[in-house]
Amino acid sequence: MAITGRAVFAAFAGTLVVLIAGAAGLWVLWTVLGVLAALIAVDLLLAPSPRKVTFERGGDTSIRLGESATVTLVVANPAARTLRGVLRDAWAPSADAHPRAHDVAIPGGGRRRIGTVLTPRRRGDQQAAGVTLRSVGPLGIAARQCTHAVPWSVRTLPPFHSRRHLPGKLSRLRELDGQHSTLVRGQGSEFDSLREYVPGDDVRSIDWRATARRDGVVVRTWRPERDRKILLVLDTSRTSAGRVGDTPRLDHAMDAALLLAALAAKAGDRVELLAYDRRVRAQVRSRGRGSMVPSIVQAMAPLEPELVESDPTGMVSTILGGQSRTRQLVVLLTDLNATAMEEGLLPRLPALTARHLLLVAAVGDPRVTEMAAARGDARSVYEAAAAERTLTERRRITAELRRHGVEVVDADPDHIAPALADAYIDLKAQGRL
Repeated sequence: MAITGRAVFAAFAGTLVVLIAGAAGLWVLWTVLGVLAALIAVDLLLAPSPRKVTFERGGDTSIRLGESATVTLVVANPAARTLRGVLRDAWAPSADAHPRAHDVAIPGGGRRRIGTVLTPRRRGDQQAAGVTLRSVGPLGIAARQCTHAVPWSVRTLPPFHSRRHLPGKLSRLRELDGQHSTLVRGQGSEFDSLREYVPGDDVRSIDWRATARRDGVVVRTWRPERDRKILLVLDTSRTSAGRVGDTPRLDHAMDAALLLAALAAKAGDRVELLAYDRRVRAQVRSRGRGSMVPSIVQAMAPLEPELVESDPTGMVSTILGGQSRTRQLVVLLTDLNATAMEEGLLPRLPALTARHLLLVAAVGDPRVTEMAAARGDARSVYEAAAAERTLTERRRITAELRRHGVEVVDADPDHIAPALADAYIDLKAQGRL
């Protein structure tokens, strides 16, 4: 039971009457309270029961971060009397649900559709917390209230800001694939056709037998191989929780991984996902030739950084123990933290690079670069020294990785996605993939 503003006002008015009447008018108090109690009881009896109301959910089940979803709620009043009151469809604060409450008036036996707009501020699953309905009596001085569990979930997917780079990268892929005039030669590429030699062609691509049968020099054209396997590995350990700008490093890594996944799928390659810190947090395996990008997006949505140290031994074992026994491109999105690399990944590189081609992609912090260039006062000089040391360690780890045959992409958040896509295209152009 709930007491409305009208009942409070009536009680206040009765108190004033008693104060005016004085002690001799104590009977007036009991009279007023009795009348008020009777009105409340009548109002409660006439208010339709909120427990008997039924609900049906509908609407969006997934959106990208930054977009809005609409969740509908159909409210059915089985009572004979009109239900008037307030309804609140409650969600977690991060869902940013609007409006917070709805005024309802549903005739007996009628239904009403109510919409709530969600604009989530974080990735993951947003769960409905419950629907609270307050049924107000016809006098408006008392109400009956009940909370119903009406489950619904909206999954907020990564925003995929780097999608704007996809058309340009696809154009480069079409050039490699022979749909434009440029065709390349590589050790791992497939023979396509013959054409006349033009200045700038690799002399190793000259077909001497065909040239002997013609008046001019003839070269072979090649197209990149398809159906290669790409394994995207997201490091979800504590280093991925560090914020670069206003966004966790893990989210920047996801954005770069999505661009590469979409690009590789268009190139005809098979893309898989592994999220790992001390155990597998998410895994998507390829199933035939269909695109796995939608499954990868769904798997990324609920991922959050774990405040634990990574287990590189377990990660390498999981990669080597996968379904694929053929050579594949392993793209590890992590941080070039000197201590973590030297104590973790570097000692285990030989086992991984012996079987697979490894590409390490890391998100650099532009703020560190700004600090390294700052001068002026003593504090700026100390900060510049610390930043320069961090950058030096980062360059040293990069050089060490490359000595082990690892490809490295180190770029700031605005450039990490296109730089990783370019590295993939370059590998295909060189015939290494």
